[in-house]
Amino acid sequence: MKLEKDINKKFTIINSISMEFKHGGDVKSFAEANGFTLDEVIDLSSNINFIKPKLDIDFNSLNISSYPNYDILKESLATCYLVDSSQIELFNGGSVAIYSLFRELNLKNIYLYAPLYLEYKRCAILNGYNLYYINRFQNIYSSIKEDSLVVFVNPSTPDGKFYNIDILMQMWMEKRATILIDESFLDFTDFKSAIEYLNKYSKLYILKSMTKFYSSAGIRMGIVISNRENIEQLRIKEPLWKISEFDTQYIQSALKDVDFMEKVKDINSKNRDRVIEILKGVNFIEKIYPSVANFILVKLKNIKAEQFQGLLTPYKIMVRECSNFDFLDNRFIRIAIKDKVAIDRLEEALCKISI
Repeated sequence: MKLEKDINKKFTIINSISMEFKHGGDVKSFAEANGFTLDEVIDLSSNINFIKPKLDIDFNSLNISSYPNYDILKESLATCYLVDSSQIELFNGGSVAIYSLFRELNLKNIYLYAPLYLEYKRCAILNGYNLYYINRFQNIYSSIKEDSLVVFVNPSTPDGKFYNIDILMQMWMEKRATILIDESFLDFTDFKSAIEYLNKYSKLYILKSMTKFYSSAGIRMGIVISNRENIEQLRIKEPLWKISEFDTQYIQSALKDVDFMEKVKDINSKNRDRVIEILKGVNFIEKIYPSVANFILVKLKNIKAEQFQGLLTPYKIMVRECSNFDFLDNRFIRIAIKDKVAIDRLEEALCKISI
């Protein structure tokens, strides 16, 4: 009886956590709730790149009767990020990488520079870490305990700011912290990676979710980059085969599109600038946060995010309400950068909405 109660209590906690950490991109529920078809919805809630790489691959011809081999993929990623293939471990998505890394590190204290991707908070809670928050909008240089784990997303989410972290790195290293830098949106920019610190500090891990930039949320691929010894320790406890041949071939083929990265940066920058100009003309927007990523954080005035979403719903537009991010409230929304059709629809809606 006690075991059954413990199990039920655990599932209650997990379900509660799951509700608190909902993400954007649930187009199906939005469409069903409002009587729309999926292809009618303009999804500005999901920060997946709307531009797709050119693929030279026939998925019907793939040999899936043999176990996958990741050597070519790792070499391709190593070339892309200027590291050795022995410094890379593959995961079935960025979120899986977070969970594996947190379990492996098994530290006592964790500092989250918030607001940030919600899975970090969820994973820290589920793994029993002593959880501390640092509000990067107000006190980014707050002191931390020695030998802690620190998590910093750069460019940040949900606001898309890039930080020069040299001073932070020095502070973290002096505290002997284990450092996790999430660079899942860095490829949208020309800013430098923290990879250069790998030769200077042994307790540094860099995470990249390949699905964001390469427009492939349905293809699960995330990587952790660190020194060779750290990667070997991670790999010991990982399954031999955790990425499918379809996942592998998609990313390998995407990496061969040599013009893709520059194309994305150019189009995303132009479309982001246009969205910002549109938002500047909206009288119920209090602040537009500067962004280098493929999304924009907006603070509303005299209206809540839920009301704003309600006003956009007749136009079949879905945005990301951000009140479940730490240090944000129900006046914040995130708007993803999408194609011209989506931006035109957003402009049309905002021109007709009056508060």
